[in-house]
Amino acid sequence: MSKRKRKMRGKVQKVIEPALPSEPEKAQIGIEEADELYREIRVENVVTDEKGKNARLKVGADVDVVIEADTDATTKKPD
Repeated sequence: MSKRKRKMRGKVQKVIEPALPSEPEKAQIGIEEADELYREIRVENVVTDEKGKNARLKVGADVDVVIEADTDATTKKPD
C-alpha cells in the first residue's frame, strides 16, 4: 500500500527533564509551518540511527517532522 507524506521543518526548543525517574525525558519541537496555537509538540527525546542505536536531540537542533498516512486514509485536495 502506498503512503502520502508531508514534511515540515522544526527546531528543538527545549529538553524537558522528567518529573519522576520512571517518566521519559521530552523534547519540545517548534514546527515552523504549523498554526501559531499548535506550533509546539512534545515527544519522548529518543531518536534512532541507521544501526539501531538510540540518541537524544539537542536544544537548537533542526529536525524534520513527517506526517505519513496510507492513501486510503486521505482524500484529494480540492482545486
